[in-house]
Amino acid sequence: MAGRRTYRTRAIVLDRTKLGEQDLILTLLAQDGCELRAVAKGARKPGGRLAARVELFSETDFLIAAGRSLDVVSEASLVDAHSGLRGEYERVAAASAVAEIARLTCFEDAPDPFLHPICSRALRACEEAPDQPRLDLVVAAYVMKVLAHGGWRPELESCCACGDAAVTYFSSAAGGVLCGSCVREIAGAQELTAGQLTWLRALISHTFDELLAVPVDAETSVSLLGIAHAWAATHLDARLRAMEFLAGV
Repeated sequence: MAGRRTYRTRAIVLDRTKLGEQDLILTLLAQDGCELRAVAKGARKPGGRLAARVELFSETDFLIAAGRSLDVVSEASLVDAHSGLRGEYERVAAASAVAEIARLTCFEDAPDPFLHPICSRALRACEEAPDQPRLDLVVAAYVMKVLAHGGWRPELESCCACGDAAVTYFSSAAGGVLCGSCVREIAGAQELTAGQLTWLRALISHTFDELLAVPVDAETSVSLLGIAHAWAATHLDARLRAMEFLAGV
């Protein structure tokens, strides 16, 4: 994009920051996986031409003019508003957690074609989830998939300290599952049932369609969301406020 005065991109709106009385600074996940920040002038003005096209979680085709410090949105055409998220407290909370992780795992001038489509699919899965447990499951799966892609893949087959296949604990700080002997040396490890371990592996290996098709109980989904939260907070070195909020829903 360097050297170009205007450019087009499809992007997902991940965050919005107020600027002045009527403008917004948008944080976007572009189709090539880069993070973009651009000013949407008049986007907070009631009835403004951009207002409905730059809502959180929307997928929009943008024409953007390059600026010295921040780019400026020249045109916007709505592609998918993800309207199924609107007006439902639980779905907005889940989508906010997805957007939070997406924002922390995309970077300016660092293309990654994996990031946009999986974020788009996760937001659609938040619309499709039939109940709260599977809504939590979608968020947990998105977190683990994106972090695994980014190089933070947990060891889930054998003890990450000694290699023993008999594993019954998980530790974000240690890097994955642990056996009963090695866990004595690791503070804060969480005990796992065989079912939870199977689900944890499925979060990475299964598609969202497959995960949505299988019922899961609330206790299991909450535990998986907690593991995903701890994994992301540890390896992204960030406080994840949206995930904290979702955990309290």
